[in-house]
Amino acid sequence: MIHAPAKKSLGQNFLVDLNIARKIVDALEPGQRDRVLEIGPGKGVLTNLLAARAGLILAVEKDHFLAFALGRHPGLQAVNMDALHLDWSRLDRSPGLKIIGNLPYNIAQTLLWDMAAGCTTFDRAVVMVQKEVAQRISAAPGGKEYGALSVWLQSFTAPRVLFKVSPAVFRPRPRVDSAVLELRPLPSDKIFFTPEYLARVIRIMFQNRRKQLGNILKTYWNDRKKIALEHCSLDPRTRPEELSPEEFQGLSRYLFPE
Repeated sequence: MIHAPAKKSLGQNFLVDLNIARKIVDALEPGQRDRVLEIGPGKGVLTNLLAARAGLILAVEKDHFLAFALGRHPGLQAVNMDALHLDWSRLDRSPGLKIIGNLPYNIAQTLLWDMAAGCTTFDRAVVMVQKEVAQRISAAPGGKEYGALSVWLQSFTAPRVLFKVSPAVFRPRPRVDSAVLELRPLPSDKIFFTPEYLARVIRIMFQNRRKQLGNILKTYWNDRKKIALEHCSLDPRTRPEELSPEEFQGLSRYLFPE
């Protein structure tokens, strides 16, 4: 194990429980022919387990000291960079990539948002995030946890909460519970919308989530309101949190005709 103090500026909470680490790696099911992207390897508790099972590991670590220390593993390429600067479209050229990581709480939502749209040919992602974030990502329409992040990630992936994780398995202990989340990309024939348009629609809708759909459309897309509601068979009295990801996708197509 690498010895280094946690840095608050980087949101570091190191996983120290080997049983939890094994459960996370087992969920990824790495094989000798697999390429694995590990985000935020920290002191290497997941990396050590992956090294014995995966073919090639690309570890992205923002802490330069930890990135240097990790570089000693065979079959591992450690890159000292901020994961928020990853070029997901480049990684998308390697179909079947497996993604794993104990994501820093302060960047998890942004990182997963970018990953979903930018990398669509990966095999699966198994990541640890704050429990509330995992619940939002996997939430069904109609509840208070359902929001823009739910719609966005469910438009590209099938998310599933695997298990919850106690603060006791980290050093230092975070003040919140965590959860391990699995994301599997949807088939390409399920993605028939323009991501840029969908992102704009869901952001505007959830900025006005207490308003009725008809009023939101009148404010932002009055010239397309009637066409969008008719083609999507939507009641103008519906509120954004009641719409499914597929209905948001439909709206994005008719509000922004090609």
